[in-house]
Amino acid sequence: MELLKDLYSSSFFERFINLVKEKYPSFDGDRFRGSIYDGNWDTEAFKQRMRHITCSLTETLPSSYPEALEVLKAVAPQCRGVEYLFFPDFIELNGHGSYELSMEFLQTFTPYSSSEFAVRPFLLREPVLTLEHMKQWARHENEHIRRLASEGCRPRLPWASNLPALREDPRPILPILEMLKEDPSEYVRKSVANNLNDISKDHPELVLKLARDWYGKSPATNWIVKHGCRSLLRKGDSRALSLFGYEEIRNISVHALDVKTQSIAEGEDLAFTFRLVNESEDIQALRVDYEIGYRKKNGTLAPKRFKLTEKPFGPGAHSLAKRHSFKLLTTRTYYAGEHEVRILVNGTPMAAVSFEFTG
Repeated sequence: MELLKDLYSSSFFERFINLVKEKYPSFDGDRFRGSIYDGNWDTEAFKQRMRHITCSLTETLPSSYPEALEVLKAVAPQCRGVEYLFFPDFIELNGHGSYELSMEFLQTFTPYSSSEFAVRPFLLREPVLTLEHMKQWARHENEHIRRLASEGCRPRLPWASNLPALREDPRPILPILEMLKEDPSEYVRKSVANNLNDISKDHPELVLKLARDWYGKSPATNWIVKHGCRSLLRKGDSRALSLFGYEEIRNISVHALDVKTQSIAEGEDLAFTFRLVNESEDIQALRVDYEIGYRKKNGTLAPKRFKLTEKPFGPGAHSLAKRHSFKLLTTRTYYAGEHEVRILVNGTPMAAVSFEFTG
């Protein structure tokens, strides 16, 4: 499995050095290369390597911050992707004494390598001013810049520095999300939904109120609202379920929950089947989730919930099946022993069965 940090190969740096030298002939590629491959490089993770590159660029680009930015600006269109996050990171590291210029170049770089991480220290230092800049970005014709307005202020953005003030009180974010709630770009709408989902983990009442206000306005906004409420739906929040038509279940039962094999190993799939029975005479809108009770190091089970399906179910029995992967993940450690799979319908636990993970 290729790791993100391995994107920074020797061929990557040779190409980058050549690109910079085309725009800035006095760039010392040997010095830059030597600064990269020091005693720490081999042990560093992706984000550490990204900052390492930023520091090496700081040593080898012009000492004038505006001049260095112009060099990077000239190269940026040929440097697209996550591996080039060190472009906005250069601003995060060096730009706090030049606020307006830094905001300008965060906007410049974000279509090539997103500035969502680099903008956050500016939000911490100048929250009011930076949020005003982000409102301007929300009106921009470029979808990458509009997305930055939402993604950069997400209270729980993965990999990113924390924003304690906005996590405590996310209301200053809402005008930006309001501007983007009918955005024509799916890329932007997904960011708005993720921002709402972040907020819902600390302020569910706020998101539920906003969801009720937004829902029914347009198909695009409906998708944002539902995706933004996904954590509440997974938790079985009755208010969120009701908003999307998943009312209290009537005469619904789950039978014959069974795992295909009683024991699985890392890299294998857990296959399970069951019957959902609607004993009423009505078609019911049902959200069917399943939980995997992962065994922790101390022997207790930690449930993680996943969506299986959501649709109308008519009267009678309905056969359902699912395969859940136990492939190796950097974000999860598996421990040998008894695990559990549980079925929930509209947030109500209905059936469970154990299985063995052999490690």
